[in-house]
Amino acid sequence: MRPVDTDGEALEAWLSQTSEPVLQVEQKIIDPHHHLWDRRSPGSYREEPPTHARYIADDLMQDILESGHRVIDTVFVECLAMYQENRGELASLGEIEFVQGVAATAASGLYGPGTRCCGAIIGFADLTGPEVGRHLDAMMRASRNFRGIRHAHGWHASPEIPPSHHPTRRIEHLLADEAFRRGFAELVDRELVFDCWGYHFQLEEVAELARAFPQASIVVDHIGGPIARGPYAGLRETRVFEEWQRGLDQIASCENIVVKLGGRGMPIYGFGYEHRSQVPPDSNRLAEDWLPYFSRVIEAFGTARCMFESNFPVDKVSCSYRVLWNAFKRIAETLDLDPKRRDDVFFQTAARTYSMNIETELAGPNG
Repeated sequence: MRPVDTDGEALEAWLSQTSEPVLQVEQKIIDPHHHLWDRRSPGSYREEPPTHARYIADDLMQDILESGHRVIDTVFVECLAMYQENRGELASLGEIEFVQGVAATAASGLYGPGTRCCGAIIGFADLTGPEVGRHLDAMMRASRNFRGIRHAHGWHASPEIPPSHHPTRRIEHLLADEAFRRGFAELVDRELVFDCWGYHFQLEEVAELARAFPQASIVVDHIGGPIARGPYAGLRETRVFEEWQRGLDQIASCENIVVKLGGRGMPIYGFGYEHRSQVPPDSNRLAEDWLPYFSRVIEAFGTARCMFESNFPVDKVSCSYRVLWNAFKRIAETLDLDPKRRDDVFFQTAARTYSMNIETELAGPNG
C-alpha cells in the first residue's frame, strides 16, 4: 500500500484556520531556502513537531501558487533527500540529480507559464573527507544548477540542543578542524558557495573561517541560529539576544558573508507558534515578533547582504507560505525600505549570491 502523508494533511488542516489576503502582490521574490523530501517510509527521519512527510515539487508549487506571492524562482538546500543506494560518499549525488529534475519539470511550464523553482541547488559533501574534491567535481557535472554545499556544524554539550544532521555532528569546532579546512579550500578553489548552519554561540567560529578564506562566499542560514532551548530556554530576549548580537557583529565585519533572514518558525527558536491547541499566527504577530532580529541584521549587514527565506516545509509547522511572506513584507514596510533595498532582500541578493539568471523570469508573462 502506498504510504500517505498524514502529518502533512493534519498540518494543512491546522494552518487553514488562519486566512488573510496577500500583500503587495507585485513584489518579485526569490525564495533562497527550501527543501524537498519524501520521508513516508517506515524508519525515515521526521521533524518534531511533524511537518510534511512528503514535500516534493507538487507540494512546493502548491504552496507558492496558492500563496498569491510573485515567486520568480527558488533555491533548494540539502536535506539528506533521495540519496543513492550503494554509492558511499557519492550518495548525495542522488539529491541534486533529483532536484535538477524538479527544476526541469518547472521549466517545462507544467506549473504555469514562467513558473520556476530550484534555479540554484545547494547539496552536501563531507568537507572532512579525503576525496571531497572528486565529490565536488561529480556534483558540478551532475547538475547545471548546482551552486555549492551546506555542511552544518551545530554542536553543544547539552543533549537538549540538537546536533547537526551531518556525519560530522560529534565534532566540536568543526569549522576549525584541519581536515575540514582542507576540504573547504577545495570548495573555494571551485568558486562554490558555502551555506552555513550552526548556532548563535558559534558565530565567532564562522567569522574566523571567513577571515581565513576571504575569497570564499559564505551564507549564514536562519540569521545565525539564536536558539532558545536547553540552557537557553526562556532566555530568548535576554542572554540569547545579547550573545547573538555580539556574534552578529563579528560576522558582519566579514564582507564575504551574507545572511538569510528566516528560520524563525522553527520550534528551537522558542516562539511556540507550532502548538496545535492554538490558532496559527497571522503575519502581524510574526512581523512584530521578528522585527527586532531582522532590523538588527539589516542594520549590521545592509540589504545587499541580506535575503528573506521561507525554510519550508520546516517553518511550515508555524505558518502558511502566504502568511510568512506577508510578514516579511510588513517588516520591509516598517523599516521603510526604498524600492532598491526591498528588491535586495526579496530577490536581488539571492540572485547575486547564487549566480541565478533572473532575466528569463522577469521577462515572463507578468513582465
